[in-house]
Amino acid sequence: MKTGTFVIGAALLAVAGCTVPATAPQGGSARVGNLPESVVRLAAPNQDLSTARLLPEDGCYWYQHSGPVETTMVPLRAVGGNPICTKRQA
Repeated sequence: MKTGTFVIGAALLAVAGCTVPATAPQGGSARVGNLPESVVRLAAPNQDLSTARLLPEDGCYWYQHSGPVETTMVPLRAVGGNPICTKRQA
């Protein structure tokens, strides 16, 4: 009887890890993958444009880079290496 209970408990814990994580509501400029065509043309290759977003804090586009150890936000860069940002308003 205890073995059956243990197996059921272990199965429930394993299945609980398969849930989809909750995400915050996405606003207009912070929507993931919602890039203007001009930004897509400027972006250098080998960047994940599907995760790119405009951060209002600095006015630049960032994307998620998945490395071997961690996933981190990295500035979206143009072919020349410069970060892709919007104009600052005075």
